[in-house]
Amino acid sequence: MSDSLPMALAWVAGLFLGAIFFGGLWWTVRKGLISKQPAFWFLASMLLRTGIVLAGFCLIADHRLSRLVACLVGFVMARLVVTRMTRTAAPSLPPREARHAP
Repeated sequence: MSDSLPMALAWVAGLFLGAIFFGGLWWTVRKGLISKQPAFWFLASMLLRTGIVLAGFCLIADHRLSRLVACLVGFVMARLVVTRMTRTAAPSLPPREARHAP
C-alpha cells in the first residue's frame, strides 16, 4: 500500500510528459506548415520534446520498472487525449492545385 502514491504520481507525470510531447508535436505541425523553414521547426521540436520526455522518464522511474510502466501508461493515455482534442482543431489549409503529368 505504501507504493501506491509514487505509482499514482508516476502516472500523473506520464500524463504531463505526454501532454508536453504530443501537444508540442501538434503545435510544431501547425507552425511548420506555415513556416519558410519547416525543417528547422521539426528538428528542433523533436530534439527538445524527446529530451524532455527521456529526462522525465529517467527521473520518474528511479530504477524501478513499476514506476516506468505507470509513467508510460500515463504517456500513452495523454496521446489519446491530445489526439482527440486536436482532431477537431485541425487547421483549414487552402486546397492545393493538383499537379498532373503532361
